[in-house]
Amino acid sequence: MNELLTTTLVITAISVVLALILTLANKYLADYGKVKITINKEKEYEVDGGSSLLSSLVGQGIFIPSACGGKGSCGYCKVKVLNGAGPVLATEKPWLSKEELNDKVRLSCQVKVRNDIEIQIPEELFNVREYETTLVKRDLVTDKIAHVRFELPEGETINFKPGQFMQIKAPEYAGTDEFEGNDEEVFRAYSIASSIKDTKHVEFLIGYEKGACSTYIHKVLKEGDKVMINGPYGDFYYHDDDADTILLVAAGTGFAPIRSILYHMRDQDIKKKTRFFFGARTPADLPLVDEMEQFEKDLADFKFIPTLSRTKPEHHWEGDTGHVDDSIDKYVDGEGKYSCYLCGNPKMIASIVEALHKKNIPDDRIFFDEF
Repeated sequence: MNELLTTTLVITAISVVLALILTLANKYLADYGKVKITINKEKEYEVDGGSSLLSSLVGQGIFIPSACGGKGSCGYCKVKVLNGAGPVLATEKPWLSKEELNDKVRLSCQVKVRNDIEIQIPEELFNVREYETTLVKRDLVTDKIAHVRFELPEGETINFKPGQFMQIKAPEYAGTDEFEGNDEEVFRAYSIASSIKDTKHVEFLIGYEKGACSTYIHKVLKEGDKVMINGPYGDFYYHDDDADTILLVAAGTGFAPIRSILYHMRDQDIKKKTRFFFGARTPADLPLVDEMEQFEKDLADFKFIPTLSRTKPEHHWEGDTGHVDDSIDKYVDGEGKYSCYLCGNPKMIASIVEALHKKNIPDDRIFFDEF
């Protein structure tokens, strides 16, 4: 018994000593002091060394898109690092193509700023802003998707392109018996679902995935609470071109950017043949059906075509069944000029692109946003 107690005490003591050594090493050996970040060869920022490039830029009010909150699991936060970054990490390589690696592209969340560093970013990122908004509406439009509306502060406005996204910050919050808490600030990316004409508000369709940010929005937030958002970001947006037919395809919360595009088409009185193919499991998974019916009245030639994959007799469903690519094969003749906007998971996107190729629609007419 004494031997067991002695062994336990020795192991505990060693653990305490090692923890102390690591703490001191982190404080003194990993103290990189002040370092300089040079952006696009003309803007210089002095920051404390040791943090990730992503968080260092956020600290300077420069927001790089990051759907995973800096965990290295989304591949969004790409920047070109000209020098000062060190070797590419194994955590970055799955997200970087051979061309990007040759072009010195890195994931900013995985690059540590330990010395002076020089990077290049798109100039439009300097126009990205952070807003302290107020939650003014949160309604469930399915059992898992919330329609949320944020109001900007007095005197501030927002401008974006239909289809772009923003990042919402979830702060630390305590857990309950119903959900886990969040012990660090995180950012998550969500597509904007509102009209670009409403410059005082921004809306999203956010699914409950039990993650830190979706839990914050679905379970923690109350109307009147302040919420930090930043953006807009993204090169997925509606293009004014010579297409005579617009194909919109989505599943789940991919509905959001399509809704923004439809508002834009209505507000600009765009008179093009438009078809919105939406994939879901059951009728209960279809959000904002009443809005789609109104768009069918307001737009010149628009049809909402939901396709359900798990219908039952009790659903009394009379619409299309199967998968979205089945409906595309059924309704798209492939004649004329198309512009196609797709939003969904990578597997869905791949199947839709294949279906569109069979209709002789080229890649330069297919725009997509994977999530």
